[in-house]
Amino acid sequence: MLMAERLIAQFLEYLEVVRGRSPLTIQRYLHYLNRFVEWFSTNFPEKEITDMDSETVLRYRLYLARLRDAKGKPLKRSTQVHHLVALRAFLRYLSVHKDLQVLSPDKIELPKQSPRSVSFLNRDQVEKLLDSPEISSKVGLRDKAILETLFSTGLRVSELVQLNRDQIDLERKEFSVRGKGDKVRVVFLSDTAAEWLQRYLQTRKDDFKPLFIRYSGSKEFRQKGEKMRLTARSVQRIVEKYARLAGLPIEVTPHTIRHSFATDLLVGGADLRSVQEMLGHESIRTTQVYTHVTNKHLKEVHQAFHSRYKQ
Repeated sequence: MLMAERLIAQFLEYLEVVRGRSPLTIQRYLHYLNRFVEWFSTNFPEKEITDMDSETVLRYRLYLARLRDAKGKPLKRSTQVHHLVALRAFLRYLSVHKDLQVLSPDKIELPKQSPRSVSFLNRDQVEKLLDSPEISSKVGLRDKAILETLFSTGLRVSELVQLNRDQIDLERKEFSVRGKGDKVRVVFLSDTAAEWLQRYLQTRKDDFKPLFIRYSGSKEFRQKGEKMRLTARSVQRIVEKYARLAGLPIEVTPHTIRHSFATDLLVGGADLRSVQEMLGHESIRTTQVYTHVTNKHLKEVHQAFHSRYKQ
């Protein structure tokens, strides 16, 4: 399967250079395609990946549906879809850019997914989360600044960890961020978030480039402290830690805070197009997932006409 490995490497280079996909997207495509190649080479050891047909794809979909992790849990339906999306994109690349005779990507039908549900915090829960860090320590102050920044901007965790000190304008309370698809957008800091960022940065005695740095382990001064930058997984652990301390009843991730940011804006009366821009969504359809939980008109109708309200 050396041919497959070489073609996948070329495909990932194409995604990076031509399509401008993020390192995280490329990493996920590599994971999905490696899983397919491993399965294919086990079941069809005499064939090359270009020999696959519709029957092959059907058998692979059955494999994904039956696959279990170490805890015996099946792959989520959305994760199965992501595997197939990656395979379709790879086949399209082989057909269009390598002129290889392969199975048409259109032959891979994607299963219908259940409507996406949104998990978010209400305002009281957000306050509990934001008030959880112990700000008397430099770690707690950093974590407070992280949580306030996430809720103020709605940043993806991948966008947050890539921030550098010199791109944050605390006077104007705004900065630019490069999101999915290499799209640049402006995000805004609330007065509170700007204040906590300022307090956090005043404790920094280093000249490291990253905005949010780790305090554990040895210091690394090369490349302007790039090795000191917090990772996305570290921020996920930070959010999970303070959600537990706050006693919140749901699982909270950085993306939950992003959902809460969008919901807070819409409940407050923001229009959907503006929220789309602030979230960096390419399509308004992605943002519309929030409308069913923020439709003030429906609530007003319920209050006006339901018999159990006191008139």
